[in-house]
Amino acid sequence: MRGLHPRVRACHNTHMDYKRSNESDYYAHSDARAPRHAGTERRIPSRSQTPVSRYSRTRSQEQYGESVGRTEPRGFDAPTSRTSRSFGAQRPSARTSRGGADDAGASRVSPTPRMSRQQYVARQAQKRKKLVVIVAAALAVVLFAGTAAFGYIGGIFGNFGAGVDDDLRNVLVETDMANEPFYMLLMGTDGSADRDASGDFGESYRTDSIMLARIDPVDKQVTLVSIHRDTLVDMGVYGQQKLNAAHALEGPSLSVEVVSKMAGVPISHYAEINFDGFRDVVNALGGIEVDVPMTIDDADAGGHLDAGLQTLNGDQALILCRARHAYDEMGDGDSYRAANQRLVLSAIAKKLLSSDIVTMTNSVQTLSQYVTTDLSLTDIIGLAQAMQGLDTSTSMYTAMEPTTSAYIDNIWYEITDEEAWTEMMRRVDQGLPPTEEDIVDETSGTILADSGTGQFDGRDSSLNADGSPRRSGLVTVRNGNGINGAGDEASRVIQAMGYQVDSGNADSFDYPQTLVIYGASAQAELAQELQGKLGCGTLVLNDGTFAFDGDFLVVLGADWQAPAAASNQATA
Repeated sequence: MRGLHPRVRACHNTHMDYKRSNESDYYAHSDARAPRHAGTERRIPSRSQTPVSRYSRTRSQEQYGESVGRTEPRGFDAPTSRTSRSFGAQRPSARTSRGGADDAGASRVSPTPRMSRQQYVARQAQKRKKLVVIVAAALAVVLFAGTAAFGYIGGIFGNFGAGVDDDLRNVLVETDMANEPFYMLLMGTDGSADRDASGDFGESYRTDSIMLARIDPVDKQVTLVSIHRDTLVDMGVYGQQKLNAAHALEGPSLSVEVVSKMAGVPISHYAEINFDGFRDVVNALGGIEVDVPMTIDDADAGGHLDAGLQTLNGDQALILCRARHAYDEMGDGDSYRAANQRLVLSAIAKKLLSSDIVTMTNSVQTLSQYVTTDLSLTDIIGLAQAMQGLDTSTSMYTAMEPTTSAYIDNIWYEITDEEAWTEMMRRVDQGLPPTEEDIVDETSGTILADSGTGQFDGRDSSLNADGSPRRSGLVTVRNGNGINGAGDEASRVIQAMGYQVDSGNADSFDYPQTLVIYGASAQAELAQELQGKLGCGTLVLNDGTFAFDGDFLVVLGADWQAPAAASNQATA
């Protein structure tokens, strides 16, 4: 170092001391041999001689505040709070003046030293090691997820196929379901968890609902035709039986054979769902929007439902699918129940086909627990994709097998109207609606046949055509003026409000005024509404003088005028 200015020689010595220090730190953490520097006899032990804990600290880390593990730097207090932004010794501020002094006395602040090449190489090697670990972990996650997905899909396959035997496969007719229309038999069984728990039904179940579906993936059309479970059919060696007995006798294979012969069409696929499935699938979809045609109070079905357009949860949808005795006074309860089941299935299809992939996947998983079908998971996903865009209001047709009831040997049967049934199936096989026009039950508002006119889309049965609230209950109408047809005209007005009507003649034709009689003061407002619709009448709170069935009694008097006549008179 001869010839150097003393200040320059001091700076050079300081730099060489720092360099040797950093190199010793680096070589202490590696297997490389440390170089010999001139003017020193210091030996650096190898890593095998001096193990380094991952919680130990190098001299440079203590000097520059780099923490390793949980060890705090020597000479500094640990942070007092977890939220503190301090993780070790703070570097001197760059703004400190050269001649400034800290609390310990005057000391010159040195600039931050640059990282040596050896330190840089070591740090990059450490980063590469971390990257390899992260990639390996990611691959492990992917492999695990793939294995889990395979098991998940396999589970769904197993759920769907459970109960499908060779007998069933042998009677199904093979078709190209992606490129041509095909028929599928849909059956709802009474094998729910509640009935299983009762132990009253053994292991054999009769089917509560039977539907023949024609699915056209090319034109995106679906036809659902309900078949009476009590239809009398010939089952060969089993003789004359109700249709739903086929499932209990030989299972789905016999059901497919009998319905195929009865309808005169080949059946390619089969699906069976129990009542628990209706509830859970609807819940998986987050509810379905349904226009409940009338108020339902049916304890056997599960409870109460208000009329009108609403979002039903799983339990409510199940009530609608099971309700039968709520229609006992209107006619064949099975026909109304079948119509409501088609309504629920249409709502499920509409919601499912418009759902995102997550909701659709959850719904398929739920379905797999309650549905037995010959369709594979691939078939189901492919069919769902092919049917996306289906407009359920115009391209989903529904109807009921035409029958008449017969009481034979103390048992009620449904006897198929062969001529009407043949015509219906001819239309269905041509891709036409089963009926030429919509059929709606006037009393209950139930859609018995939907020919795809779209008039039911967005219908709210809780409202009348004029937007007024649709009423429910029974009104007794009696003709007390002797005018021919007066009772029928008044009944039509009252039925349009939503009421059921029991009409007949009064005890005499001498009533001068129309009377609207109600039984409790809480009914006064509804009685006044009824009076307004009739266009005449005197309100009477019954004090026991009048005996009648229902919520209101209307006795037509001499002041009664048919709505058309009253309207013409008002105009004149």
